Amino acid sequence: MRVRHIAAALAAGVISLVAAAVPASAQDPAALRVCTTGDYPPYSVSDGNGGFRGVDIDLARGLAEVLRRPIQFVPTTWAGLKTDFGALNCDVAVGGISDSPARRAFSEFSITYGTDGKAPITRTADADRYATIEQINRPEVRVIVNRGGTNEEFARKNFPDAQLTLWPDNVTIFDEIAAGRADVFATDSVEGRYRVRTHPDLTVLHPERPFDSFGKVFLLRKNDPLLAAEVNGWLAAQMATGAVDRLFDAWIGPNATA
Repeated sequence: MRVRHIAAALAAGVISLVAAAVPASAQDPAALRVCTTGDYPPYSVSDGNGGFRGVDIDLARGLAEVLRRPIQFVPTTWAGLKTDFGALNCDVAVGGISDSPARRAFSEFSITYGTDGKAPITRTADADRYATIEQINRPEVRVIVNRGGTNEEFARKNFPDAQLTLWPDNVTIFDEIAAGRADVFATDSVEGRYRVRTHPDLTVLHPERPFDSFGKVFLLRKNDPLLAAEVNGWLAAQMATGAVDRLFDAWIGPNATA
């Protein structure tokens, strides 16, 4: 516990020093531009009217507030993230983004603020049929996956013998499974635990034992050490004080209300 308090104090100190670098009297400070897909709860969810909510959205808002900068969310897609991140001049990208080598080619990474892994989602009645990669990777199994992200990469690598359908978004994909037009979708276990709350006929299988494991990060604009210090200091403080855990609990905890 003492170590946790020390870490929190150090992280808070970094944020205080960074924030002090922004004069309180600064006129019209540049907006913190945040790319996000808005389709990956509990990390980032679009309200359909230009607004967003979620764990990463709250973290980004808190960062902007500490830095005394207005925040501007910039819609993007998983397939377009590589292009949009640079072309739209985003400072950071958030929304359940996994650490992957391909993304390091066009961005820096923040510190890891969480870990996750791929777990299968299927109809509750079929839960015993698609629990393993071997069960899923069969010619008769209809795998569905959203285009352009690590879900697609995982499906192509692990289910080459299955029938693969690329779906244009990460929202209605669950309706396809519920309606019986697809059998299984492997996605982040955290998202799976949230989605089955809104689709009671679906089940996420062994979310505590996902198929793999990877870190969750914010993407950062390249060659900007001050931005990296700002983001990493903020994330470190939120982890050390338990704020990140509380945000996740609000979405997928036993008494989730988000």
